[in-house]
Amino acid sequence: MKDTATLAVRLMLALMFLIAGWGKLGAGYAGTQQYMASAGLPGMLLPLVIFAELGGGLAVVIGLFTRLAALGLALFTVLAALFFHTNFADPMQSIMFMKNIAIAGGLLLLAVHGPGSYSIDATLRHRT
Repeated sequence: MKDTATLAVRLMLALMFLIAGWGKLGAGYAGTQQYMASAGLPGMLLPLVIFAELGGGLAVVIGLFTRLAALGLALFTVLAALFFHTNFADPMQSIMFMKNIAIAGGLLLLAVHGPGSYSIDATLRHRT
């Protein structure tokens, strides 16, 4: 049950990053660059953001370098909260900030707990 739950957690946490990263490709690219610029971030960082979301999300799903990927995504998520969701006068921004902090907490727990048995990390660990 523990490994099945851990796999479900990995899928649930990663889904948001995969969908967000995929959505930034193509039609969403220019709009995301503008949104980043409105927060004072250079739009040229967008490929790195897409790589973090897609690469980190995929790594968490398949359980490869899970602890490192979860740690990186946790940091990414906290930074996103700090750059984009600190207008606490707006109730929606407050909710988005807390959502990001909660997601980062889940990712930190995954980084500490590890990916479980249903992962490439576990398979590689058992081969050595």
